[in-house]
Amino acid sequence: MTDRIDRTLQELGLELPQAAAPVAAYVPVVEAGGLLHISGQLPFRDGAVVTGRLGDDVSLEAGQDAAQRCALMLVAQIKAHIGNLERVVRIVKLGVFVNSTPDFIDQPKVANGASELMVKLFGDAGRHARSAVGVAVLPLGAAVEVDAIVEVAPAL
Repeated sequence: MTDRIDRTLQELGLELPQAAAPVAAYVPVVEAGGLLHISGQLPFRDGAVVTGRLGDDVSLEAGQDAAQRCALMLVAQIKAHIGNLERVVRIVKLGVFVNSTPDFIDQPKVANGASELMVKLFGDAGRHARSAVGVAVLPLGAAVEVDAIVEVAPAL
């Protein structure tokens, strides 16, 4: 699957970023009972966090791109933790947090930026449950943050 995912990323003109280090007192990934619980990941472009607020200074399309960048960081965290993406059995759930104004109601459309990438990369195993919620502010002023629960096969 790793080779397939690498090819798909290349076809999409995307690449996995370096897995980000935590910005506070937590770890990026906890593995328990065959599940990876991945801390919220922020969107990075050219080494900087994508900031702003949907419904104000960030367009829907830019929000979807930010969500996709969060998903790329999630995959980078998975790969950094387990080494081989072939161990991914299923993307179980994504939690998508959208920095948005009170009248912005398209959080699910923003979240699709992350969800659709997971399906493109993992096929049916990328189909997942999801929450998409609007929030008043995110760390570092990020436009979007995404966390995940991922089922993995035991290490050989």
